[in-house]
Amino acid sequence: MRSYKYEIFTSVIEEQIKNKILIKGERLPSVREIKDKYHLSISSVQSGFEYLMMKGLVESISRSGYFVADTRNNIISQPRASLVPVVRNAVFAKNVMLTSARNKPSESSSFNIAAPGDLMIPQKLILRTMQEVIREKGASLLRYYPSNGLPELRKQISVQMAASGCVLKPEELIITDGALQALTIALGAVTEAGDIVAVESPCVFSVLEAVANLGLKVIEIPVHYDHGFDTEYLHKVCAANNVRAVVVTPNFHNPTGIAMSDNTRKELLKTAITYQIPIIENDMYGDLYFSERRPSCIKSLDHSGLVMTYSSFSKTLAPGIRLGWLHTGRFYSRSERARFALGRSVSPIYQELVLKLLQGTGYERHLRSFRKKLSIQAAQLLGALCQYFPEDSYFHNPEGGYSIWGKLPEGTDMNAFFEYCDRNRILFTPGNTFSLTDEYSHHFRIVFADRITPESLTLLENAGTKAKELLCR
Repeated sequence: MRSYKYEIFTSVIEEQIKNKILIKGERLPSVREIKDKYHLSISSVQSGFEYLMMKGLVESISRSGYFVADTRNNIISQPRASLVPVVRNAVFAKNVMLTSARNKPSESSSFNIAAPGDLMIPQKLILRTMQEVIREKGASLLRYYPSNGLPELRKQISVQMAASGCVLKPEELIITDGALQALTIALGAVTEAGDIVAVESPCVFSVLEAVANLGLKVIEIPVHYDHGFDTEYLHKVCAANNVRAVVVTPNFHNPTGIAMSDNTRKELLKTAITYQIPIIENDMYGDLYFSERRPSCIKSLDHSGLVMTYSSFSKTLAPGIRLGWLHTGRFYSRSERARFALGRSVSPIYQELVLKLLQGTGYERHLRSFRKKLSIQAAQLLGALCQYFPEDSYFHNPEGGYSIWGKLPEGTDMNAFFEYCDRNRILFTPGNTFSLTDEYSHHFRIVFADRITPESLTLLENAGTKAKELLCR
């Protein structure tokens, strides 16, 4: 992992601002004071202040020094106060067209693809390890592997998850062809066509796609910026409807980047047990945390077997590595049948590749470096968005993952804004893609999983300038 010496003091300042020990307008120690206190070079201290300024926490006043910035303008009232708990059929052909049209492999960079860009992928590590696997395993890679996955791989995934406090029994794990297949298996194991599923609002498109393909109905549950999933709303929905499953992303929800609070996780599990509703937990972004420790899973609190957790390695390694896993809880037999119906087994070479990476140290080193890059890019984009876009815009500061959730002022002509962005290849994902309602017509998602370049920042400035023009009209 690349080391950033300035973290020794920036982490202290961030924590003090977060806990309101340092307040708006308060002067921070000078560059020389921090240099002497932490035994850093002047360039390291200046880099640290630049990082804090990118995150919008600190501002520089010429000839006066550095001060705590006003972060109050990054507060938005909770949306969806009028969101009615309506059961909806998951039909969204328009969103399918909108999403697929924007995922073109020819794009050199974009803000809409939630997968690591070419320059963020550990290519040497992956290709070197793959060559080792081919030399060691030879022709055995051309045969079928066990339908539920390589036993050694399931054991290694259990070991990896146990480090974050989430105990998964290897015999209850199923290796899948990516996260979407894991979700499809989980839904297929606990629902039938016509059943009602509770999903987050906003909700990542792939979840809505899986629900639609299985002929299920959905009720959208609000996600709040301070604590995540609205469990009180869910409780009311479950009391009035026969909800058969709840699909959530507690760790760095896509598209908002929010981490569900500990109390919310407990309340969600309590509601699930009360109504005997399976929780299908998406942990794809759990390893991409920006804080000191990896958040655990709802599964770590569960003794009922109602929680099914799934993840994949496409978000942490490379999008082309289609290998995921599903921990089935008490639903192993049903999940195994659903898995077998979708194919005989997952690619042997991907299973052996991921197993070898997990057994070594290279994967963990890559994760540490990748998290740091993502954190810095998130800060860089947030700073640019706050600088270039209309003053009353809102951009949520993510705690991990890939995405920033933005909202333009109500007076903005969003059709004209997205038309301009499309013409100029500025690829944000419109907010309505994340819902079957029109609640997010002024929202959009910005992804920072690709390398941020001067050219991409120029595109962002152009989009912000256009948004200001459309607001003035």
